Amino acid sequence: MKDFGEFDYIIAGAGAAGCVLANRLSADPEVRVLLLEAGNDERWIWTKIPVGYLYCINNPRTDWCYKTEPEPGLNGRSIIYARGKGLGGSTLINAMLYLRGQSRDYDEWAQLTGDANWAWDRVLPLFKGVEDHWHGASEAHGAGGEWRVEQQRLRWDILDRFAEAATQAGVPATADFNRGHNGGVSPFEVNQRRGTRWSAVRGFLDPVRKRPNLRIVTAAMSDRVVLDGTRVTGLHFRVNGEDCVARSRIETVLAAGSIGSPAILQRSGIGDPALLQSLGIPVAHALPGVGNNLQDHLQLRSIYRVEGIKTLNQQANSLWGKAMMGLEYALFRRGPLTMAPSQLGAFAHSDPSVPTPDLEYHVQPLSLDKFGDPLHTFPAFTASVCDLRPQSRGHVSIRDRDPASAPKIAPCYLSHEADRRKAAAAIRLTRHIVAQPALAPFKPVEQLPGPSYDTDEKLAFAAGNIGTTIFHPVGTCKMGRADDASAVTDSRLRVRGLAGLRVVDASIMPTITSGNTSAPTLMIATHGAQMIREDRLRA
Repeated sequence: MKDFGEFDYIIAGAGAAGCVLANRLSADPEVRVLLLEAGNDERWIWTKIPVGYLYCINNPRTDWCYKTEPEPGLNGRSIIYARGKGLGGSTLINAMLYLRGQSRDYDEWAQLTGDANWAWDRVLPLFKGVEDHWHGASEAHGAGGEWRVEQQRLRWDILDRFAEAATQAGVPATADFNRGHNGGVSPFEVNQRRGTRWSAVRGFLDPVRKRPNLRIVTAAMSDRVVLDGTRVTGLHFRVNGEDCVARSRIETVLAAGSIGSPAILQRSGIGDPALLQSLGIPVAHALPGVGNNLQDHLQLRSIYRVEGIKTLNQQANSLWGKAMMGLEYALFRRGPLTMAPSQLGAFAHSDPSVPTPDLEYHVQPLSLDKFGDPLHTFPAFTASVCDLRPQSRGHVSIRDRDPASAPKIAPCYLSHEADRRKAAAAIRLTRHIVAQPALAPFKPVEQLPGPSYDTDEKLAFAAGNIGTTIFHPVGTCKMGRADDASAVTDSRLRVRGLAGLRVVDASIMPTITSGNTSAPTLMIATHGAQMIREDRLRA
């Protein structure tokens, strides 16, 4: 076994959280940091051009290419479950949408953990501290940070008309989704710089690569932690098939995400005893919550055929249209090649009694049967809507001891009756918006799920046919109070009952945020790095 030596901190995973942790922890020249990433130092052009997500998702070069177990709530379907692979993790392939969620999300975390440091007024400065907002510093936004936020560099008439229809349906226009209450309709702001993707590796890791106290190792698959009684003293990992070990003088930090972090714990014998025993893994530390509490946003894709207005379907199916898109990008870094997967957003209420928006729309000037398929030849748009705060809970578990084995992922979508009712309400709201006068001149016709689904029961079934993930898995190592038997970490992100081990990534969320999860993950890592440093100085 190759010995990599001793470091003060070992970070397992170089996605969004791992890049922030490496940046912040190595800022102290007195400590040595080892950052391990199972993917490569990916410099492929399609990780830079925004529309490149089409080539990166479900590609083993940049994606772990996971699939869910067959989902009863999706009428038995198994769906792709993309997770980014390489330095930068899922920020290499994600939607690039900058969304913090709602203030109520973080106030709920503070209540669930008993720690006011997770409340909105405490985490807002963390969001602002890493932000470099196109409009400059303000009460709500930061400037000069590592995480670039810009306006999109394209527009579509069909999206403008949908936005107008939404306001006619009672969803107000807004200029900013990130002030704590994200209700309204607006184009999304994106993590781009002048028409190129701004990933965590570009923002947080590239500027500090040459620090002498930071070692970055790629193609390093984290396997399991090293335990000395109840203290974690290092990490086993594989580099190009060779077994390796490194020792941590202060802490080992898992930042492998909501799929990877619980898998490392389970391979280490930390988790649900029943699962571990079934796999022949000795129980080193019983924590039944590891891998449970999986939450995700299920988007319901409604497709409408239109007439008399341009959509990407026509342009992308024309050689001339493709040539013009490429030329516009090459000359000006504008146009369809700068497109995030969704361009227009809306946050709405499924019912007037809901105090804050509980539905999110991702609206696109295009349509296709499923991801990876060609665009339809007819003009159409897609209005995807998701339940922001689902009640369904899933789980993640390893299949065996091999770190290269894909884990079992079971989101259990629509397993809670409340989620099925809300799915029906969401599709009805989409129909209500599309029926407004702003879209009438274009004669929208519902292609998916289809007008024959006209009762709540039929609509809930239709949701199972058209639902797919927006790739927001969280919660599988959730933080919680000492009396919460399902909590894996405490509010300072320390794994319960063990010393020298933390989890710092989206898996610690006790409940999912009311929006996309990339920006909240960066905030968690910033907060986690502060706590790690505070605890070291206090020791």
